[in-house]
Amino acid sequence: MRPNEECEEIMSEEVTVDTEVATPIDAELVRALEAIILVATDPVPVDLLAQILGHPEAVVETLCASLAAAYEEAGHGFQLVRVAGGFRYQSHPDVSVYVERFILDGQKARLSGAALETLAIVAYKQPISRAQIASIRGVDPDGVLRTLQGRGYIDQVGRDPGPGQAVMWGTTPSFLEKLGINSVNDLPPIVEFIPGADIVEALEVGLRISKNDDLEVSTPEPVSVPIEAEHDESGT
Repeated sequence: MRPNEECEEIMSEEVTVDTEVATPIDAELVRALEAIILVATDPVPVDLLAQILGHPEAVVETLCASLAAAYEEAGHGFQLVRVAGGFRYQSHPDVSVYVERFILDGQKARLSGAALETLAIVAYKQPISRAQIASIRGVDPDGVLRTLQGRGYIDQVGRDPGPGQAVMWGTTPSFLEKLGINSVNDLPPIVEFIPGADIVEALEVGLRISKNDDLEVSTPEPVSVPIEAEHDESGT
């Protein structure tokens, strides 16, 4: 079964809730459900999916089950599974050898600038939540966090006891081994990466000069008016 056919089959079904009222599944609902679960870093609870999608939990439960069965029947390399009270996508166990090979080969690749920046934030600020990382970097860190976790450099180390109980991230023993240090306390002080006062002053001077150059306005040349033209205008 092709992907388009499986989606059409799911959307053509009707979901029966506890009230025994049949609710047709539309394409937008299926696409929205898939998108939410795809971008989530943690399993998405059914009650949250129901709230976002605006459908009863029973409808969401049945839809997830239908999607999971369709993926399995189509032979996809991923699954929709229920884990820790929520739903998430994960690779299919029968292709684990290829996934492991990809992860191991990926260890040899260089990390991007964004990944290095995020790794440094986690290393120096751990334990730290995704929202805190996003606040520091100014961009969504989900993709980079997945990359770093896949490389084995960071992992989930607990949950924030505050509202929402956000997942907290920290570095792993593999990270320490890669850097050749015994603990995060052996990381160089972050002050060593802050430029000195003389460098900051030089940068500020350069910025001021550049700003003044941009704001400089040339004085217009005076324009002389012929005497004859002035006499003509006065009527003499």
